[in-house]
Amino acid sequence: MTDLQIAESPAGNVRARIAVLVAERRWQLVVWAAMTAWSAALFLLVRWHFTEFHLARYDLGNMVQAVWSTAHGRPLEATVGTGEQVERLAGHVDPILALLAPLWMVAPSPLTLAAAQVAAVGLGALPVYWLGRRHLGSDRSAGLVALAYLAYPWLAWTALDAIHPVTFAIPLFLFGIWFLDSERLFPFAVTAALAAATGELMGLSIAGLGLWYWLARGHRRAGIGIFGAGLAWSFLCIKVIIPAFAGQESQFYAHYTEVGGSPEGVLRTAVTRPWAIVDALTTASDIGYLVALVAPLAGAVLLAPGIALAATPALAALGLSSFEALTDPRQHYIAGVIPFFFAASVFALARLPEQRRAHAAAFVLTLSALFSAMLGPWPGGVGPAWLQGELPAERIPALRQAIAMVPEDAPVASTNRAGSHLSERRYFYSVPHVEDAHWVVLDMVDTWVPLPPQGEEPRPSWGHTDPELIRTLRARLASSKRWTKVFDRDGVLVFRRVQP
Repeated sequence: MTDLQIAESPAGNVRARIAVLVAERRWQLVVWAAMTAWSAALFLLVRWHFTEFHLARYDLGNMVQAVWSTAHGRPLEATVGTGEQVERLAGHVDPILALLAPLWMVAPSPLTLAAAQVAAVGLGALPVYWLGRRHLGSDRSAGLVALAYLAYPWLAWTALDAIHPVTFAIPLFLFGIWFLDSERLFPFAVTAALAAATGELMGLSIAGLGLWYWLARGHRRAGIGIFGAGLAWSFLCIKVIIPAFAGQESQFYAHYTEVGGSPEGVLRTAVTRPWAIVDALTTASDIGYLVALVAPLAGAVLLAPGIALAATPALAALGLSSFEALTDPRQHYIAGVIPFFFAASVFALARLPEQRRAHAAAFVLTLSALFSAMLGPWPGGVGPAWLQGELPAERIPALRQAIAMVPEDAPVASTNRAGSHLSERRYFYSVPHVEDAHWVVLDMVDTWVPLPPQGEEPRPSWGHTDPELIRTLRARLASSKRWTKVFDRDGVLVFRRVQP
């Protein structure tokens, strides 16, 4: 049979069509393959961190308990550091966690939530690719920018930091920008609503998008509507929902005492002491943070400031805070920044002559990859911000054995990192709160407790290391007639309450 006859045969036609399809969509296939490989690698890494007890009750266990409670008919209920049982809305308005409950019912494991976060963040490469294809004029340029998204070092950090509801805002905002750019308001409204459900401040980012849609695209009515809806959501969360569930103003106001201590106080300070606002936003850590975010993108963000300004509310909230972790690019707080910086990078590359766009996109990809190799969360690199030091190898089997002793759903108290494996229950207490627990698991090396040092102002949801407190608790439990020690190996102890 001749080549012509083969090509004209049914099988030849199918192969020819497949070849044409692959040729036409090869960059889209490359992006999908990269997304899959990236997500698989990150999941294996987060799985290793979990099994080696690098992840902790704060924050993975908090989310696990909230999702577990939702799946068992108690929406977003969790035990806070003081030992009280509250709805999560008393601290953060992130009801998107409830949408993870069906996943939990199918595969009840903390790693299910971690996998969902990694996969969701990876999916953000798709709208980046679509934006690039529309504005850069070639699949190659679009594919290179999408690969730069996956290579961006701080994206891997936030995907690995299991798990934080605001991290889901990254792909949601990118899809939202794509829909706005496509003039598709209804799907934008859906993604914006989901993004708003990841945190109380995400409404401010939505408001920023509304301003961009009005001023850059000329859609005044729709832009003002989006702006107003975003502001209204954040106001509702901060001034109504959180006080209603917490019985007081947001505990996170404590981070802003130097600039007013509340939204109204910040505005008052901006009018009466504007230099205080400027000082708060221009510290060395704030400037270094901005440089760290922009540098892997070769500063392209600066060439398209319109969409980048939608990140201003998030940057302002981070910069005005006195809590230094908020300006650590390895933390999940960058969720309100990354989507807009990548959209800005696409629009910036589109301003270059068409023949230079692919080269510029390749340069951004190379730069992001180099930063990732040096500063990413890969083995042998810089340790995670939440990694509190390696545990001695002999402690891992001891911790696993201790955790296996605790009955399912029994009220339990434990030290922080054991808590990430024990939060799938209604009552979980972080030591030193053990009053209502039936079991206590203590790792004498893990001395972090969710309480402030005595004499200092309370810090919301954070704590400090206190070895003496853990030693005192161990001695108290060992001498109490209400508790019996049932396990002691390599510095890991288990106490069980003695039944009357």
